[in-house]
Amino acid sequence: MYRAGVTEGLSGIRHVKPKDERLLSVLRKLSRETRRGRYRTAPIYRVNFPSAASPFLALVSCLVSQRVRDEQTNRVCADLFRAARTPEELSSLPLKQLERILHPAGFYRQKSRQLRALSRAVIELRGVVPGTKEELMELPGIGLKCANLVLANCFSKPAIAVDTHVHRISNRMGWVRSATPERTEELLTPLVPVRWRSRVNALLVAHGQLVCRPIGPRCQECAVAEWCLRRSV
Repeated sequence: MYRAGVTEGLSGIRHVKPKDERLLSVLRKLSRETRRGRYRTAPIYRVNFPSAASPFLALVSCLVSQRVRDEQTNRVCADLFRAARTPEELSSLPLKQLERILHPAGFYRQKSRQLRALSRAVIELRGVVPGTKEELMELPGIGLKCANLVLANCFSKPAIAVDTHVHRISNRMGWVRSATPERTEELLTPLVPVRWRSRVNALLVAHGQLVCRPIGPRCQECAVAEWCLRRSV
């Protein structure tokens, strides 16, 4: 019976490919499919604001995205960045206006407080967002995922931002066995070649948004099914 990542040698002995080999095969395949336009409709590639070019806007986007669907994050951030694009503008935005903009993203009061605190903290740093994980995680509301996302997208550092999609797919594929995104990041990072680490989030998020969904994954349409152990599917 066929199993993902398993090959049979001439002697008839079945060998399971190492998880790092399967992982790299998946990343390469997803990269090729992305270049061919297969994932062009994924919400992660339909962002209409340049957060990747601005560490501050990337931090804001990550805070807004917490506990809300990707599509809604895009809409809310587009509205927010029309009203404010710098720490100074955001910190001076009337609270009621900020809450009204953030309302569709849920937890809008909490997120409003976090964004104002974040803006003030960056202002105190003379408007410069720090470029290390430790310094980023000292900013209000910024955890491991947001810190790694900014490091990878804005500073071109080999960091893996593990969100719900990366966490789910890494476990389904059989690369890791973990209960939390933090543990997934810890186990996944040494398996991924350094030059691929900054690309893991975008590749797996797009795949998770369109194909490897949390409920009703489209396994028949999956371009990387041959390397998937399909855990918990």
